[in-house]
Amino acid sequence: MENFKYSEKNEQLVKKSFWSKTRKFAGKIPFTKDAVAMYYCAIDAKTPLWAKGIAFGALAYFISPIDAIPDALIGLGLTDDAAIIAAGVRAIAGQVTEEHRQKSAEFFEKE
Repeated sequence: MENFKYSEKNEQLVKKSFWSKTRKFAGKIPFTKDAVAMYYCAIDAKTPLWAKGIAFGALAYFISPIDAIPDALIGLGLTDDAAIIAAGVRAIAGQVTEEHRQKSAEFFEKE
């Protein structure tokens, strides 16, 4: 995960497209709650730049239509996305706070 240096390009992609993709898959795949919590961590001003780099990198991979296994492949398409999100969450676990998790839970209560 140390290869995920902070990238303004990743941050802009995530801020532009995260919610539309997340709403599409909300409740259908188990890792979306983690992805939303990681998003809130990434945009938090208190989060260190190294953690933002990991979070925005993992979330950009989730959003990107070009990845190892296309999302259109039923049953397999999101496995690579799930693995990247899980690895990202583990890498920045100490930075994802209860506040981030609470905001994620609130998002799913509204959906």
